[in-house]
Amino acid sequence: MINLNTFLQVLLGTGFTFLMTSLGAAVVFCFRGAISDAMNRAFLGFASGVMMAASVWSLLIPSIEQSGELGMAPWFPPALGFVFGGVFLYLMDKMLPWLHENSSPGMIDSSAGDLHSCESAGILEQSAIGNHSLPKKGAGAKLLVLAVTAHNIPEGMAVGLAFVLAGQHPNDPAYLASAIGLAAGIGIQNFPEGAAISLPVRQSGASAGKAFLTGCLSGIVEPLAGILVFLTAAAVVPLMPWLLAFAGGAMIYVVADELIPQAQPDETSNVGTIGVMVGFLVMMILDVALG
Repeated sequence: MINLNTFLQVLLGTGFTFLMTSLGAAVVFCFRGAISDAMNRAFLGFASGVMMAASVWSLLIPSIEQSGELGMAPWFPPALGFVFGGVFLYLMDKMLPWLHENSSPGMIDSSAGDLHSCESAGILEQSAIGNHSLPKKGAGAKLLVLAVTAHNIPEGMAVGLAFVLAGQHPNDPAYLASAIGLAAGIGIQNFPEGAAISLPVRQSGASAGKAFLTGCLSGIVEPLAGILVFLTAAAVVPLMPWLLAFAGGAMIYVVADELIPQAQPDETSNVGTIGVMVGFLVMMILDVALG
């Protein structure tokens, strides 16, 4: 029988984390017109740092800890899940040109006005690395969305599971306090992640509205994952270490393959590197202080 009170707590907790992702994605509306090349590199670097720190403190370390708690070798599920996550994103990277409509220059947009807008923003200029044009940037943005979405699924599961445990121990307020704290911590962490999604998507040529919506959609999986855990809590718990590590591997793949090369395409400026350092520092502080 469904415990309605616990179900509402799961919805509220994961709904808050989704809201914070959406608020972070709304940062894209703060920038009008084209973003300078230096600012774009800084944003990509910041996104890289955020993703790396989140992979370590929010995903891989919890995977190691939960593996030990479940009686498994602490290194095995994190290592194998990490590999699976990277392989999954590698395969998606290879499949993207056939799965997405803007995989060739002639299919960027049928509207002359939109094409002119992209040209005026410098979107169609060749990249200094690998002579890549917009399709590569667009594919990189899509891989980033996939990686962050994969990252949000176990986070939503973790919040949902925390409130399920609180519902199973109604006489112990510590469980509820822990669940609320976890939801608050993940929600605050999701704010920079939402921005880390919407800004690169905007720079790939999408409109501000589409970039914002993409950021929101990457976070909607958290309430869905929370509900899934509520309905199947006993079956999901043993899978959590694997899911956490899978998401970590997916995110590290995107950072190494797409974001950092675009943030630092040459040696003329180190603004991308500074962005990586700042993003990593911010996310590390949030993860440790709120974890």
